[in-house]
Amino acid sequence: MNVLFLILFGIAWFIFAYFWYGNIIKNKVLRSSDNIPTPAHTLFDNKDYVPTKPIVLFGHHFSAIAGAGPIIGPILAYSYFGWLPALLWILVGSVFIGAVHDYSSLITSVRNKGFSLVNIADTVISPRAGFLFSVFVFLTLILVLAVFSDLTARTLMEDPTIVVPTIGLIFVAMLFAILHYRMKMNVYLATLISLVCLVLLLWWGQTFQIKASYHFWLMIILLYCFVAAILPVWLLLQPRDYISMYILVIGMTLGYIGIMILNPTIQGPQYLGFMHKNIPLFPMLFITIACGAISGFHSLIASGTSAKQLDKESHGKLIAYGGMLTEGALAFLVIVMVASVLPFNGDPKNSFIGILTNKNADILFGTALGQTLKSLGIPVVFGTSFGILMLNAFILTSLDAGTRLCRYIVQEGFGERYGGILKDKYFSTAIIVVLTFLICLSGSYQKIWSVFGAANQLIGTLALFVVTSYLLGVKAPRYYTLIPAIFMLIITEAALLYQFFFIYLPKKDIILLIISLLLIILGFLVASESLQKIFGRKVATQPKVEPSPVENAK
Repeated sequence: MNVLFLILFGIAWFIFAYFWYGNIIKNKVLRSSDNIPTPAHTLFDNKDYVPTKPIVLFGHHFSAIAGAGPIIGPILAYSYFGWLPALLWILVGSVFIGAVHDYSSLITSVRNKGFSLVNIADTVISPRAGFLFSVFVFLTLILVLAVFSDLTARTLMEDPTIVVPTIGLIFVAMLFAILHYRMKMNVYLATLISLVCLVLLLWWGQTFQIKASYHFWLMIILLYCFVAAILPVWLLLQPRDYISMYILVIGMTLGYIGIMILNPTIQGPQYLGFMHKNIPLFPMLFITIACGAISGFHSLIASGTSAKQLDKESHGKLIAYGGMLTEGALAFLVIVMVASVLPFNGDPKNSFIGILTNKNADILFGTALGQTLKSLGIPVVFGTSFGILMLNAFILTSLDAGTRLCRYIVQEGFGERYGGILKDKYFSTAIIVVLTFLICLSGSYQKIWSVFGAANQLIGTLALFVVTSYLLGVKAPRYYTLIPAIFMLIITEAALLYQFFFIYLPKKDIILLIISLLLIILGFLVASESLQKIFGRKVATQPKVEPSPVENAK
């Protein structure tokens, strides 16, 4: 098949969906309005609650949600089942499920003082559901932080050329914050200066290579996470993610232009069959591709940090719905590139399968991007290195945002429930960093990481149930979120049950059997309480929630 047709169709679909379905969710379901000030204004503290320009907040939000997911997941799904099932799930899932999930999570949080959905579940569903959700998300985030910290430390140890740009970007971000927020410099001029500094850092990194041990880099990374989680969001976390956004946006733009100019024919298989070894297409395709279609981690970002920085509700569609569609467009590009510029054969060096067998998915993505960008006259070696840098840069953005989210859960959730020192941001952040460090040293995360895919999608499922319960309380249409919630509940529970009976049970893996069983029970408990709230007779007496701006305006 000719790639140009696919690319043009994909671009047209995402643009059409943004204005069509995005407006339905904005106007009919969420009833977005600027009549009521957002928590960034009403609870302004110049630390966590800070009104932010849309382009800067989009950069922060998009960088935090992107990570490695929209690159690695699609590549694996393509290798399991072929490119057609993967593309269909991205095109449909991102528009009707993922973007709805992200956008509704953001606005629900904005209407509830910028609190995380984890804590909002206490009010709109039940205290028990809120507590279970909090514990589950906290443990899942600790696992994510451990994996990303380990991966980043190993990357810095193995590739000293990226140390200078990786560490230097922290100071470039703070420079941007000072120029824009303190010296009131125009955002675009401050951005240009920061990007010039970033290019210089990339060049210096080739000359000044800093080598250190894994444990040294692990401690440096976790120290950075501690600082990023407690400093005012405008000073480090937000501008760092914003500047990082340009790395991915430039890479995506060049990738789309390059693939259209190159216009290769898809060489990879369209469909490889329902079963790949012991992995069935249903439900595992929907778990393997998460960030490109729907990811529970996004709801934590949207309702954890982005909701506290949203200047106006009308910006929410661009930030959340647009951010998810941009991530879908990235996942779409990844599959088209690897299915066309890399041959699908048994050659151990020059094929898709050969590279994936002998190298990580990040190397494979870099190889595909390098082959694509040569149509623009960019050397393959440089294009390949840039692709790997894209992936590594976004792993760290997910890491620092994840630490801050975990801190919010401890403070807003456990701190409000139990009080005491848990409300202190320094103590709560220290707990998170120490736990992450201990898990990294033990290596225990490597064993339980296999259930993360289902756990992540379960967070998205429960987030959709929380949003639906909120919409019920403000008498807004609820089926736009309820139907995706039920669909994702079926998917995640089916995936967990399949892993339990057909993967972990035959291996008699007690730890994974216990974890998967707990996740199965958790999903059913929270979903059951949500459905009782949504369809039960006690709807009229449910706890009071924040009214929508439309109702306030009346």
